[in-house]
Amino acid sequence: MLFTNMCYVLRMIYISPLSGVEDAILRHGPSHLVSLLDPDSMIGTPGGIDAARHLRLSVNDIASPIDTLTPPGEAHVAELVSFIRNWDQQSPMLVHCWAGISRSTAAAFIALCVLNEKQSEEALAQLIRRRGAHAYPNRLMVRLADDLLRRKGRMCAAVEAMGPARAAWEGITFSVPAHPEV
Repeated sequence: MLFTNMCYVLRMIYISPLSGVEDAILRHGPSHLVSLLDPDSMIGTPGGIDAARHLRLSVNDIASPIDTLTPPGEAHVAELVSFIRNWDQQSPMLVHCWAGISRSTAAAFIALCVLNEKQSEEALAQLIRRRGAHAYPNRLMVRLADDLLRRKGRMCAAVEAMGPARAAWEGITFSVPAHPEV
């Protein structure tokens, strides 16, 4: 039983705001980190994380192009998908953005879809909702991943079916199992 629980803990994805990154690294010991911040706010690799296991995606939290801002693009999402596929799952993964509400929850949902190809997209999105009431996945990132993963609109529909997010300026750190039984 203990071994089963330990494997479960190792295969977790933690989602946090930037303000919670240091604490999440200390508490959960992730081996992999995904930072989704605007280009002017991007951080270096925090202590405790190998730089080769830190994916830094410099994108603004926007769902359509706006002058001078960097929207998530196909290349960003492809990098994210590749990073997720190369995660050995021997330790947790931490995903964060500025507030822990939009880009990071989109990345976590994308990770769940990559790691659980046979699972229902709606069930995976509802897991995100149950664990993070404030989650409002970035729609552009989800749409790009839906296209890349050939999900035929199911990822987009699942995110829309999540219902409204609890209003928050900043999310709280939460986790989802990488391989949930939903």
